[in-house]
Amino acid sequence: MSQARADRATRCGADRAVSRCAGPREPVACRSVRPPNQPLLTIPIVRLDADLPLPAYAHEGDAGLDLYAAEDATLAAGGGRALVATGISIAIPMGYGGFVLPRSGLALKYGISVVNAPGLIDAAYRGEVKVILVNTDPDNDYMVHRGDRVAQLVIQAVEQIGWEVTDSLDGVDRGGGFGHSGR
Repeated sequence: MSQARADRATRCGADRAVSRCAGPREPVACRSVRPPNQPLLTIPIVRLDADLPLPAYAHEGDAGLDLYAAEDATLAAGGGRALVATGISIAIPMGYGGFVLPRSGLALKYGISVVNAPGLIDAAYRGEVKVILVNTDPDNDYMVHRGDRVAQLVIQAVEQIGWEVTDSLDGVDRGGGFGHSGR
């Protein structure tokens, strides 16, 4: 590494595993670049069912990890629901939340969704991750089989807020909401 590049890396944060600065001049912005195949966040996981795969990204760069069904379930046509276990418990760190989302292929092909999408997993929850599935197809039952990918899990940073009670809100009220802007 050249001395100039080493100096830039130092200014960007020598404590980072790998750093890159924005250009040859004094850095305007720096960002951490993680080594290949190294996660940015590591989350403890308990395998309650050792025969199931761990949640995994289908492709590099995906936001959601696939969750697998730990049991069979039948979702009756026209709104049938089931609480489906995933065979894992996780310890999401404070400052993060887990969001359980439907898989788009199941939604498109079979009308299968997550009832409370997104399902929220709080940082303090340590029980088994379960998914509430619903069948929106009006005519066909849907069978969930053990080992099926049934939902996606997204781990995302979340902020705690405080309320500021006021008599009015700044900005312009755009009005409407709930479909007011049209189709």
